[in-house]
Amino acid sequence: MFVLNLPVIILLSLTFHPNFGIEWETIDLPEEHLSYYFNNYPQLIEQCSDDEKCPYKEFLASSSFDRKACWGYEPNCRRENAINKVQCLGDHTGFVSSKDTQIDTFYHQTDFGYIKDQINGMRIMCEPIFHPDSSLECNEYLRFCRGRNLMLNLTDLIHRQDPYRYKIDVLKEGQIGGYCELYEKRLQGQADHVSALQSWAPEMRFFKRTTKRPLEEEGFCDVVVEKPTYLMKIDASINMYHHFCDFFNLYASLHMNNTHIDAWKKDFNILIWETFTYESPFEETFKAFTSNPILDLKHFKGKVVCFKHLVMPLLPRMIFGLYYNTPIIAGCEKSALFQSFSEFILHRMRIPFEPPKVPKIRVTFLSRKTKYRNILNEQDLYDEIKDNPEYDVRRVSYGPNLTFHEQLTITRNSDVFIGMHGAGLTHLLFLPNWATIFELYHCGDPGCYRDLARLRGVHYLTWENASTIEAEDEGHHPEGGAHPKFTNYSFDPKEFARMVAKAAQHVKEHEEYQKYVEETNQLDDITEVQIETPVKDIHDEL
Repeated sequence: MFVLNLPVIILLSLTFHPNFGIEWETIDLPEEHLSYYFNNYPQLIEQCSDDEKCPYKEFLASSSFDRKACWGYEPNCRRENAINKVQCLGDHTGFVSSKDTQIDTFYHQTDFGYIKDQINGMRIMCEPIFHPDSSLECNEYLRFCRGRNLMLNLTDLIHRQDPYRYKIDVLKEGQIGGYCELYEKRLQGQADHVSALQSWAPEMRFFKRTTKRPLEEEGFCDVVVEKPTYLMKIDASINMYHHFCDFFNLYASLHMNNTHIDAWKKDFNILIWETFTYESPFEETFKAFTSNPILDLKHFKGKVVCFKHLVMPLLPRMIFGLYYNTPIIAGCEKSALFQSFSEFILHRMRIPFEPPKVPKIRVTFLSRKTKYRNILNEQDLYDEIKDNPEYDVRRVSYGPNLTFHEQLTITRNSDVFIGMHGAGLTHLLFLPNWATIFELYHCGDPGCYRDLARLRGVHYLTWENASTIEAEDEGHHPEGGAHPKFTNYSFDPKEFARMVAKAAQHVKEHEEYQKYVEETNQLDDITEVQIETPVKDIHDEL
């Protein structure tokens, strides 16, 4: 009965014991995140000091280790110690009554305050009585669920011949369940958002108590999955903006499930809730999360499958979710959650970082190869800035000629990133903190990438002088009517050069960039001394 008093059910492994060994390399987190990890599991600090193989000894003994730092959602985390990069410049506006309320609203809308709110909303939906029993807990509107010793009956799928995704009728009554005390009224009370990508209500509304313990009863399961498994309902995998809603919410869900030292380990399954074989130009990104192959429902078609540990993570199109439907209060920017996601992906994918080429500003000009939103005089714009001695200009097309790893390498090492409105601008998530994203023209959708830039905390610019833009035609939406996203544009080269200069000026004035300038100047001074000294010695000898 001890389970009744636990606020969170530990899913990924047995409760930690000081004598358990840990594979240190499985932590694999950016250095910026290590303080939060070790403070969440303080028993590992002592274990590391006693283990000669621990690679974190030097870090834990250094000034880089902040012994009070926390993400912000941990039960013992004090607000003053929580990571917080929020900036709300100027007067507070909108419906808030004070600057503090403005900052707090942004923090809970977009940052680790959002994770904390989701965790605080977790409720037990099916309660175990004895240790072998099943368990299920979910939060409000069933946006996130997790459980152990659960059953999925996928036998009906063998009769469905057509591939499917975004379906809300994959399961029927009793085809998901477990042996536990089911609070059915509580569960059904959270099942309002019955939509494919908004919640797990389409599946969890059919949850029933089984007559037997799924993993204990011989012959109950056709397949038993021992490894922790994350189910995922994914958005459009061909589109970077939409697919990175999936990756971002998976990352946020790792924080939601951060209840054990193995929470960041890559040895778990990802099962995509569709029968299409997963393919995407961005599939390399999954390697940041798991070392195992990506599964789909075909893998278990016609089987009763039992999962020892099952997680249903946050979804890409939740109402007031992250980041597709995120409401953002005016005047605020810089979510630490978004920055930590960027750091996590770049670290896990081993994207190399090159310091700025001071004094040149690295300008990346993204060239589209699509039917619409092309730049009709792109060569003129490129020629206008390519010979500027203050810039190092690169024109690229992020298509199949470059792997996604190569694309991220270019993005991470750009100071100014320029492109037309389109999914490629999602790369702004992986720019340096000092960078400027220059959305050449927003094509009638001014909030999309401006807000994403605010969340990530990078500077955003878009075309300022509408009279110097010329559309090819009014634009023809496929469903009829004029639309600015369905045409091509020409831009005034001189105005373009002015905007690039404005973007570059922000980079030069950014505090973090100026640190690199200072370090570069110091290295130049040292190099000059090293060159002068041997010359002087030679003259002395002569």
